[in-house]
Amino acid sequence: MILENNRYLLGGGVDPLVLAEQYDCPLYVYDSAIMEKQYKRMVNAFNVKSLKINYACKALSNINILKLFKSYGAGLDTVSIQEVKLGLKAGFAPQDIIYTPNCVSIDEIEEALNLGVRINIDNISILEQFGDLDANVPVCIRVNPHIMAGGNNKISVGHIDSKFGISIHQMPLVHRVLDATGLKVEGVHMHTGSDILDPEVFLAGAEILLNIATEFKELEFIDFGSGFKVPYKEGDIATDLEELGIRLSERFNKFCEEYGKDLTLMFEPGKFLVSESGYFLARVNVVKQTTSTVFAGIDSGLNHLIRPMLYNAYHKITNISRPTGKNRIYTVVGYICETDTFGINRRMNEIQEGDILCIHNAGAYCYSMASNYNSRFRPAEVLVHQGQAHLIRRRETMDDLLKTQVMAELFEPEATI
Repeated sequence: MILENNRYLLGGGVDPLVLAEQYDCPLYVYDSAIMEKQYKRMVNAFNVKSLKINYACKALSNINILKLFKSYGAGLDTVSIQEVKLGLKAGFAPQDIIYTPNCVSIDEIEEALNLGVRINIDNISILEQFGDLDANVPVCIRVNPHIMAGGNNKISVGHIDSKFGISIHQMPLVHRVLDATGLKVEGVHMHTGSDILDPEVFLAGAEILLNIATEFKELEFIDFGSGFKVPYKEGDIATDLEELGIRLSERFNKFCEEYGKDLTLMFEPGKFLVSESGYFLARVNVVKQTTSTVFAGIDSGLNHLIRPMLYNAYHKITNISRPTGKNRIYTVVGYICETDTFGINRRMNEIQEGDILCIHNAGAYCYSMASNYNSRFRPAEVLVHQGQAHLIRRRETMDDLLKTQVMAELFEPEATI
C-alpha cells in the first residue's frame, strides 16, 4: 500500500476506502502482485538444476489463492486431508501436492494415499503402519533436527521436545522399519520453525539434513521447509533470502554431485509468499478516553485476527481515512468480550469514529485462523488482481451460523389452550 496524493492505494491504483464502502467492514484484501513478486523472488534466489516451491496453504487457503499459485508454477504443501482436497479442487496434480500431517490417524493417511498425493511421514508408528498399507508407494521422511529456531516457542517446531518429526537419533530404527516393510524413501524433509531471521540457522539445519540424506539411496528431493522472516514494521529485519540462496545453492549442488544424482530442492513457504499481500480493513466503532489511555474500538476482534493475542505478534496499523491527520497515541482494541488488543500505544493519525483502520501483514494466518467466537460472522475476502477487485469469499450471515446446527427435540411442545 502506497501513499499517493494524500490517498492510500493498493496495486493498480485500487482505493481501499472504496473497497470498504463497496464490501463493508471488516474486510480482508489481498494484492496478487505482491504474491507474484514474492514467488519470483524465491525462484530467482536459488541456482539449482531443479527447484520446487510448494505453497503452504495453511497460511491462506482460499481456493482462488491456491489457483493463483498454481498459475505461477507452484506445488502445494498441505497438512490435512481437507487441504489436500482443496488443492485437488483447485487443479493441482496429485504429484504436485505433498501431505505432511501430524498426529492424524492412519485412516486419514490412507485416504490421502488413495488420492495419489505425496506422503510425508513424521512418526515411526505411522511409518510402520504405512508399510502395511502399501509398501510400493515411496514416502518422504520428516526429520526433527533438534534445532531451536523461530520467532517464539509456539512457532518453533524443530527442537528436541517438539511433537513434529522423527528424531535424528532414531534413524537406525527408521531403517529397520524400512527393511522390514520394503518401503522406499523418495525425500527427506525438515521444518524448524517460523520467523527465522538468521540464514545460519537454515544452513546448520541443511548440514544435518544432507548428512541424513546420504543414508537413503533412492531420493528424488530434499525439502528444507520454510520459516523465512518477513518485515512487520518499518525498519524490521527480514531473512536475507538472496544470501541464503547463494550459500544453500552452492552446498546443495555440491551434495548432488557427491550423491551422484541431481535432486530437486524443495521449499514450502506460506507466510513469506502471502503475509505482506494482505490488508485487514476495520471500521472504528468508538473512541474511548480513560484516565490513562485512548482506545480506538473497531468492528472486529481476535475472532478475525488472533495473532496479536495468540503470539504477541506485531501488526502495523494505519488510519487510512486521514492520511494527513495530526499524530496521536491510541490503543486499538476489538469488540470481543475479553481482553482483545491489536496494538498498544500506537502513534497514528488522529482517529474519529467511522474511520477505516488498516492492519498490515494480514495475508498469512489471519483469515485462516478466524472463528465465530462470540457468534460473530467471519468477514469477506477480496482479491485485487491486475488492478481489479474480485470478491473471493462473501461475508457470513445468520444462516451460516445455523446451517450445521441440528434442532434436537429436547422439550415437549407447549400445550395450546
